[in-house]
Amino acid sequence: MTNFRATVGKKSYGFASLKELLAKASPARSGDVLAGIAASNDEERVAAQIALAEVPLRQLLVDPIIPYETDEVTRLIVDTHDSAAFEFVDDMTVGEFRDWLLCYETTTETLTRLAPGLTPEMAAAVSKLMRNQDLILAASKCRVVTRFRNTIGLPGRLSIRLQPNHPTDDPVGIGASILDGLLYGCGDAVIGINPATDSVETVIRLLNMLAELIERYRIPTQGCVLAHVTTQLAAIEQGAPVDLVFQSIAGTEAANASFGVNLKLLEEARHAAQSLARGPLGDNVMYFETGQGSCLSAEAHHGVDQQTLEARAYAVARRFEPLLVNTVVGFIGPEYLYDGKQIIRAGLEDHFCGKLLGVPMGCDVCYTNHAEADQDDMDNLLTLLAVAGCNYFMGVPGADDIMLNYQSTSFHDSQYLRQLLGLRPVPEFETWLEEMNIARNGTRLMPINPQHRLISAIKP
Repeated sequence: MTNFRATVGKKSYGFASLKELLAKASPARSGDVLAGIAASNDEERVAAQIALAEVPLRQLLVDPIIPYETDEVTRLIVDTHDSAAFEFVDDMTVGEFRDWLLCYETTTETLTRLAPGLTPEMAAAVSKLMRNQDLILAASKCRVVTRFRNTIGLPGRLSIRLQPNHPTDDPVGIGASILDGLLYGCGDAVIGINPATDSVETVIRLLNMLAELIERYRIPTQGCVLAHVTTQLAAIEQGAPVDLVFQSIAGTEAANASFGVNLKLLEEARHAAQSLARGPLGDNVMYFETGQGSCLSAEAHHGVDQQTLEARAYAVARRFEPLLVNTVVGFIGPEYLYDGKQIIRAGLEDHFCGKLLGVPMGCDVCYTNHAEADQDDMDNLLTLLAVAGCNYFMGVPGADDIMLNYQSTSFHDSQYLRQLLGLRPVPEFETWLEEMNIARNGTRLMPINPQHRLISAIKP
């Protein structure tokens, strides 16, 4: 039985369920085509968007697209919904909600109060009715501030994850990349290493290296080794100095199971990290990464479009009050986001949905070498997201991750954005950069003497 209908020109279109309607209303992307759920043409997509605009927001709450009984992410979304916060928009349709988000009167304070009352499906639905400029404007009104050793997400601030990966986990090579990044004013979001070897011994060695560096130079930032959560838990049990616990997450129970995690395990990890009490300013101890297409690649998408599933991953993240969340937007490959146009759209959608739901969103603006994209596309997305108020980006030496083998953004890019938009590092890190004679006035880098005391940190 068809529940949703719209007419475009002389043709009437019907959509049998919310799941189908959301999928057909999505802007074009290769992953939904691969899954066999995309609109057959632009006219059908427009019809779906017209029909979606008339759907009451409340229907997206009471009619789950993945059954409550079979999926713990759905249960999380329903069971933690804040009905009092939702009352403000309870009588709106998806189309009316879009118009309201763009109103002058809809402020940061209003959106902060509303966030607990919104579900991922609501955020995904309204994003499908928005142009890119709508996603940028609405997201720019959303602020999510988190704290550990510094304060991330304040207005006028832009943070960078310093990503010093090395194909053999060589400490000197990692140290050289860390030094390079710090001297470019990067690293205030986190110094985060993806280990080439996911072993407890490697993780402990790298954690000790980061902790020694941060403590020796009193750097107001946090370290993280992005191993599997169970490896990090084992490291904590052996006394390792864990600041943040990392994990990749997705929007369905089955996709998370393919990562080897569930909500109970993530809660255990959060409690373990908080018990170490290593954050003097706050206890946001989790770091999550996501990406459109992860559920489909795990054959765990339940016929739901990849952008809606990505928004559901933010409900998982929100549950654990993380310091950092980022969408690794082009990493999974052209099977899911084919070209620069699709990557740019997905990045803007992800940032908007995450911020609207109250999640501290960053973005790994990236692509793989077999995608129809290049660094100019990444420059465009980087700039658009910075205007939209993205909390942080990646800083990779030369923008080329030699361990993960993909293209991201560089240390230099932070200087471009900070000069262009007048953005500064987080307050605590800005003070440290000036004390270390690395930068002045937040953005201007100083010439570095070869005898600078930071340089000794990488000597074997």
